[in-house]
Amino acid sequence: MPALDTQKSVAEHAQLVKRLAYQLVVRLPSSVQVDDLIQAGMMGLLDALQAYDDSQGAQFETYATQRIRGAMLDELRDADWAPRSVRKQARDIENAIHQLQQSLGQSPSEQQIADLMGLSLAEYQQMLTEAHGHQLVHFEDFENEDGETIGFNLTDSRPTPLQVLQDEAMRDSLVRGIGELPEREKMVMAMYYQEDLNLKEIGAVLGVSESRVCQLHSQAILRLRTKMKEWT
Repeated sequence: MPALDTQKSVAEHAQLVKRLAYQLVVRLPSSVQVDDLIQAGMMGLLDALQAYDDSQGAQFETYATQRIRGAMLDELRDADWAPRSVRKQARDIENAIHQLQQSLGQSPSEQQIADLMGLSLAEYQQMLTEAHGHQLVHFEDFENEDGETIGFNLTDSRPTPLQVLQDEAMRDSLVRGIGELPEREKMVMAMYYQEDLNLKEIGAVLGVSESRVCQLHSQAILRLRTKMKEWT
Protein backbone atom coordinates (compact mmCIF):
# COMPACT_ATOMS: atom_id res chain seq x y z
CA MET A 1 0.00 0.00 0.00
CA PRO A 2 1.50 3.38 -0.97
CA ALA A 3 2.68 5.60 1.86
CA LEU A 4 0.09 8.26 1.01
CA ASP A 5 -2.73 5.72 1.28
CA THR A 6 -1.33 4.49 4.57
CA GLN A 7 -1.22 8.00 5.99
CA LYS A 8 -4.79 8.63 4.86
CA SER A 9 -6.01 5.35 6.34
CA VAL A 10 -4.26 6.00 9.65
CA ALA A 11 -5.95 9.39 9.87
CA GLU A 12 -9.34 7.85 9.01
CA HIS A 13 -9.06 5.13 11.65
CA ALA A 14 -7.30 7.04 14.44
CA GLN A 15 -10.68 7.58 16.13
CA LEU A 16 -11.24 3.80 16.16
CA VAL A 17 -7.96 3.38 18.06
CA LYS A 18 -8.94 6.02 20.60
CA ARG A 19 -12.41 4.54 21.07
CA LEU A 20 -11.01 1.06 21.71
CA ALA A 21 -8.39 2.47 24.10
CA TYR A 22 -10.98 4.33 26.19
CA GLN A 23 -13.29 1.30 26.23
CA LEU A 24 -10.44 -0.79 27.63
CA VAL A 25 -8.91 1.67 30.07
CA VAL A 26 -12.12 2.16 32.08
CA ARG A 27 -11.91 -1.51 33.02
CA LEU A 28 -8.31 -1.31 34.18
CA PRO A 29 -6.54 0.06 37.27
CA SER A 30 -5.84 3.79 37.36
CA SER A 31 -2.12 3.10 36.92
CA VAL A 32 -2.74 2.23 33.25
CA GLN A 33 -2.40 5.32 31.04
CA VAL A 34 -4.75 5.63 28.08
CA ASP A 35 -2.00 7.30 26.02
CA ASP A 36 0.08 4.13 26.28
CA LEU A 37 -2.85 2.08 24.98
CA ILE A 38 -3.43 4.52 22.12
CA GLN A 39 0.23 4.38 21.13
CA ALA A 40 0.18 0.58 21.13
CA GLY A 41 -3.11 0.61 19.24
CA MET A 42 -1.69 2.81 16.52
CA MET A 43 1.06 0.26 15.99
CA GLY A 44 -1.63 -2.40 15.73
CA LEU A 45 -3.44 -0.27 13.15
CA LEU A 46 -0.27 0.05 11.06
CA ASP A 47 0.22 -3.69 11.29
CA ALA A 48 -3.38 -4.22 10.14
CA LEU A 49 -2.91 -1.88 7.18
CA GLN A 50 0.14 -3.83 6.06
CA ALA A 51 -1.38 -7.30 6.51
CA TYR A 52 -4.99 -6.74 5.40
CA ASP A 53 -6.17 -8.78 2.44
CA ASP A 54 -9.67 -7.85 1.26
CA SER A 55 -9.90 -11.13 -0.67
CA GLN A 56 -10.46 -12.90 2.68
CA GLY A 57 -13.87 -11.27 2.93
CA ALA A 58 -13.51 -9.51 6.26
CA GLN A 59 -14.31 -5.82 6.55
CA PHE A 60 -11.19 -3.81 7.29
CA GLU A 61 -12.57 -2.25 10.47
CA THR A 62 -13.46 -5.69 11.86
CA TYR A 63 -10.01 -6.98 10.99
CA ALA A 64 -8.25 -3.87 12.31
CA THR A 65 -10.19 -3.98 15.58
CA GLN A 66 -8.71 -7.39 16.38
CA ARG A 67 -5.18 -6.24 15.58
CA ILE A 68 -5.56 -3.00 17.54
CA ARG A 69 -6.96 -4.74 20.62
CA GLY A 70 -4.28 -7.38 20.35
CA ALA A 71 -1.56 -4.73 20.33
CA MET A 72 -3.09 -3.08 23.39
CA LEU A 73 -3.27 -6.37 25.28
CA ASP A 74 0.33 -7.11 24.34
CA GLU A 75 1.30 -3.70 25.74
CA LEU A 76 -0.46 -4.52 29.03
CA ARG A 77 1.24 -7.90 29.18
CA ASP A 78 4.67 -6.42 28.54
CA ALA A 79 4.09 -3.72 31.17
CA ASP A 80 3.22 -6.43 33.72
CA TRP A 81 0.71 -4.02 35.24
CA ALA A 82 -1.10 -6.54 37.44
CA PRO A 83 0.93 -7.49 40.54
CA ARG A 84 1.32 -11.24 40.95
CA SER A 85 -0.28 -10.99 44.40
CA VAL A 86 -3.43 -9.49 42.89
CA ARG A 87 -3.59 -12.20 40.24
CA LYS A 88 -3.25 -14.84 42.94
CA GLN A 89 -6.02 -13.22 44.99
CA ALA A 90 -8.33 -13.30 41.97
CA ARG A 91 -7.59 -16.98 41.40
CA ASP A 92 -8.20 -17.69 45.10
CA ILE A 93 -11.61 -16.00 44.87
CA GLU A 94 -12.47 -17.98 41.74
CA ASN A 95 -11.51 -21.23 43.46
CA ALA A 96 -13.63 -20.39 46.50
CA ILE A 97 -16.63 -19.49 44.34
CA HIS A 98 -16.25 -22.72 42.36
CA GLN A 99 -16.00 -24.84 45.51
CA LEU A 100 -19.08 -23.24 47.04
CA GLN A 101 -21.10 -23.49 43.84
CA GLN A 102 -20.36 -27.20 43.73
CA SER A 103 -21.35 -27.77 47.35
CA LEU A 104 -24.34 -25.40 47.51
CA GLY A 105 -25.71 -25.89 44.02
CA GLN A 106 -26.17 -22.14 43.64
CA SER A 107 -24.20 -18.90 43.57
CA PRO A 108 -22.69 -18.27 47.03
CA SER A 109 -23.13 -15.00 48.89
CA GLU A 110 -20.23 -12.66 49.59
CA GLN A 111 -20.28 -13.67 53.25
CA GLN A 112 -20.07 -17.36 52.37
CA ILE A 113 -17.10 -16.71 50.09
CA ALA A 114 -15.38 -14.63 52.74
CA ASP A 115 -16.00 -17.29 55.39
CA LEU A 116 -14.52 -20.05 53.23
CA MET A 117 -11.43 -17.91 52.57
CA GLY A 118 -11.05 -17.12 56.27
CA LEU A 119 -11.59 -13.41 55.74
CA SER A 120 -13.88 -10.76 57.16
CA LEU A 121 -16.46 -9.39 54.73
CA ALA A 122 -14.56 -6.09 54.59
CA GLU A 123 -11.29 -7.86 53.76
CA TYR A 124 -12.97 -9.87 51.01
CA GLN A 125 -14.58 -6.79 49.49
CA GLN A 126 -11.21 -5.01 49.50
CA MET A 127 -9.81 -7.94 47.49
CA LEU A 128 -12.63 -7.47 44.98
CA THR A 129 -11.73 -3.79 44.67
CA GLU A 130 -8.08 -4.62 44.04
CA ALA A 131 -9.04 -7.26 41.47
CA HIS A 132 -11.14 -4.84 39.41
CA GLY A 133 -9.93 -4.64 35.81
CA HIS A 134 -7.31 -7.34 36.20
CA GLN A 135 -9.70 -10.23 35.66
CA LEU A 136 -10.90 -8.94 32.30
CA VAL A 137 -7.62 -9.44 30.52
CA HIS A 138 -6.92 -12.87 32.01
CA PHE A 139 -3.12 -12.72 31.95
CA GLU A 140 -2.94 -15.60 34.41
CA ASP A 141 -4.42 -17.79 31.69
CA PHE A 142 -1.28 -17.20 29.64
CA GLU A 143 1.31 -18.37 32.15
CA ASN A 144 3.29 -21.57 32.02
CA GLU A 145 3.90 -23.87 34.97
CA ASP A 146 6.74 -21.64 36.18
CA GLY A 147 4.48 -18.60 36.33
CA GLU A 148 6.14 -16.98 33.32
CA THR A 149 3.89 -15.03 30.98
CA ILE A 150 3.31 -16.64 27.61
CA GLY A 151 2.97 -14.29 24.64
CA PHE A 152 -0.59 -13.31 23.81
CA ASN A 153 -0.82 -12.04 20.27
CA LEU A 154 -3.97 -11.88 18.20
CA THR A 155 -1.99 -11.88 14.96
CA ASP A 156 -0.85 -15.51 15.01
CA SER A 157 -2.61 -18.59 13.65
CA ARG A 158 -4.25 -19.68 16.90
CA PRO A 159 -8.00 -19.04 17.40
CA THR A 160 -8.51 -15.46 18.51
CA PRO A 161 -10.75 -14.46 21.44
CA LEU A 162 -13.25 -13.18 18.86
CA GLN A 163 -13.34 -16.57 17.15
CA VAL A 164 -13.86 -18.32 20.48
CA LEU A 165 -16.70 -15.93 21.35
CA GLN A 166 -18.37 -16.80 18.07
CA ASP A 167 -18.65 -20.44 19.09
CA GLU A 168 -22.36 -21.13 19.66
CA ALA A 169 -21.86 -23.46 22.61
CA MET A 170 -19.59 -20.94 24.32
CA ARG A 171 -22.16 -18.16 23.85
CA ASP A 172 -24.88 -20.38 25.27
CA SER A 173 -22.75 -21.17 28.30
CA LEU A 174 -22.00 -17.48 28.86
CA VAL A 175 -25.68 -16.54 28.58
CA ARG A 176 -26.58 -19.20 31.14
CA GLY A 177 -23.83 -17.97 33.43
CA ILE A 178 -25.08 -14.39 33.30
CA GLY A 179 -28.62 -15.59 33.93
CA GLU A 180 -27.46 -17.37 37.09
CA LEU A 181 -25.77 -14.30 38.59
CA PRO A 182 -27.30 -12.74 41.71
CA GLU A 183 -29.81 -10.08 40.68
CA ARG A 184 -27.70 -7.06 41.65
CA GLU A 185 -24.65 -8.34 39.78
CA LYS A 186 -26.82 -9.13 36.76
CA MET A 187 -28.07 -5.53 36.82
CA VAL A 188 -24.51 -4.20 37.02
CA MET A 189 -23.47 -6.28 34.00
CA ALA A 190 -26.49 -5.14 31.98
CA MET A 191 -25.99 -1.46 32.76
CA TYR A 192 -22.22 -1.61 32.18
CA TYR A 193 -22.10 -3.66 28.99
CA GLN A 194 -25.51 -3.11 27.37
CA GLU A 195 -26.40 0.42 28.44
CA ASP A 196 -22.77 1.71 28.53
CA LEU A 197 -23.18 3.35 31.93
CA ASN A 198 -20.02 4.04 33.92
CA LEU A 199 -19.49 2.90 37.51
CA LYS A 200 -20.62 6.21 38.99
CA GLU A 201 -23.83 6.22 36.97
CA ILE A 202 -24.58 2.62 37.93
CA GLY A 203 -24.00 3.50 41.58
CA ALA A 204 -26.56 6.30 41.31
CA VAL A 205 -29.13 3.89 39.88
CA LEU A 206 -28.51 1.27 42.57
CA GLY A 207 -28.08 3.77 45.39
CA VAL A 208 -24.58 2.57 46.29
CA SER A 209 -21.07 4.01 46.05
CA GLU A 210 -18.90 3.76 42.95
CA SER A 211 -16.47 1.53 44.86
CA ARG A 212 -19.33 -0.84 45.73
CA VAL A 213 -20.27 -1.09 42.05
CA CYS A 214 -16.62 -1.87 41.33
CA GLN A 215 -16.79 -4.75 43.83
CA LEU A 216 -20.04 -6.11 42.39
CA HIS A 217 -18.60 -5.94 38.88
CA SER A 218 -15.43 -7.76 39.90
CA GLN A 219 -17.41 -10.45 41.67
CA ALA A 220 -19.71 -10.95 38.68
CA ILE A 221 -16.74 -11.38 36.35
CA LEU A 222 -15.07 -13.85 38.70
CA ARG A 223 -18.31 -15.84 39.02
CA LEU A 224 -18.54 -16.00 35.23
CA ARG A 225 -14.94 -17.10 34.93
CA THR A 226 -15.63 -20.09 37.17
CA LYS A 227 -18.44 -21.08 34.81
CA MET A 228 -16.35 -20.55 31.69
CA LYS A 229 -13.21 -22.49 32.63
CA GLU A 230 -13.48 -24.82 29.66
CA TRP A 231 -13.54 -21.89 27.28
CA THR A 232 -10.66 -19.75 28.70
